[in-house]
Amino acid sequence: MPDLAAILISIPVLILVARIFEAALETIRTIYISKGHANLAACVGIVKTGIWLISTGLVITNLTDYWNLFAYLAGYGIGTLLGMQIENMISIGDVIVRLITPNDPQPIVSHLSTLGYGMTRIEGQGSFSKTVTIILMIVPRTELGRLLSVLSKEYPDILYTVEDVRNIKDGARIFYKDPKSRILGFFGM
Repeated sequence: MPDLAAILISIPVLILVARIFEAALETIRTIYISKGHANLAACVGIVKTGIWLISTGLVITNLTDYWNLFAYLAGYGIGTLLGMQIENMISIGDVIVRLITPNDPQPIVSHLSTLGYGMTRIEGQGSFSKTVTIILMIVPRTELGRLLSVLSKEYPDILYTVEDVRNIKDGARIFYKDPKSRILGFFGM
């Protein structure tokens, strides 16, 4: 016969682990929905709901066990953080990066072009500067970290914003980089 103490400890641990997975899956499902990946969102939702039913059922059957309640709540928080980390690793979709500079944009445009980024340049006026240049870029999320690293190291004073793109025209070429240089870039060359 199983030890009663082992059972009392294993149920909150099971609830905690189930809630971590369920909350992480919910975060990922929400991201799939926002990116327009309906089939992936539905599949994740099915698994997530099954885990939710089990973990919630374990808590509801004994609402006086505070360890179960604590495990349920803690699992939700930890799972949300884990889901966000997983989403960062997956890097689905594209983003719009908007650069705004009152200075001559040509050095930035030339440098980012050699790195393979496509850009659209718009001239404008600012409230604190007579002229500004807005540089628009649509970048795969997998490339965003590299771009932001370049911007923060080499152009620390430039203002930039990043926004998610939900849909983009099929077959649109938003980012060009020579496959040879991608391989060399992987090795830091």
